Amino acid sequence: MFITFEGGEGSGKTTLIAKIATELRSRSLDVVTTREPGGSLIAEKIRSILLDNDNVAIKAHTEALLFAASRAQHLDEVIIPNLHKIILCDRYIDSSFAYQAIGRDLGLDFVKNVNSYALNYMPDLTFYIDLDPKVGMQRVHNNRSNKKDRLDLETNNFHLKVREGYLMVAKLYKERVIVIDGNRSVLEIYDEIMGYIDSKL
Repeated sequence: MFITFEGGEGSGKTTLIAKIATELRSRSLDVVTTREPGGSLIAEKIRSILLDNDNVAIKAHTEALLFAASRAQHLDEVIIPNLHKIILCDRYIDSSFAYQAIGRDLGLDFVKNVNSYALNYMPDLTFYIDLDPKVGMQRVHNNRSNKKDRLDLETNNFHLKVREGYLMVAKLYKERVIVIDGNRSVLEIYDEIMGYIDSKL
């Protein structure tokens, strides 16, 4: 299965993925964990450009194209070769729909066009962890205030638009996107997600 995890800043995706991977590996299942942007050597270099706080001058179209380039490399090097395993990916194309199509007002058509390659490899299951952006950003401030990246520093209005984008994506792709209430403990969220994964396994 190809499973992706989506959410705004501070939604707890990374912690959940690590916990889920540990559980699945304890069952002797073959699990690959990865992330976007990044996941492979070249894709990680593109990630460093995208998240560098010095690069505030990156234009919206350039940002979307860089995310798409990182994704294409990641697909060829990590996702496609491992589709016979369980892949747990921290962000995928839905992030581009939420952040660039809606957050940056580029529109779904543009984002779909530049990500046409990725549209051939859509996830089997996507968990969107829904959380008020103010709560998420407070978590970011509390847990990694010295490691805020370029997207962490965006305005609350931008993060609100991103949340709207994710909720729109969840409606458009309701056959694969499951909305998870992020206003709970990690354990409660983990238990709910594992219930869905177990039902698919």
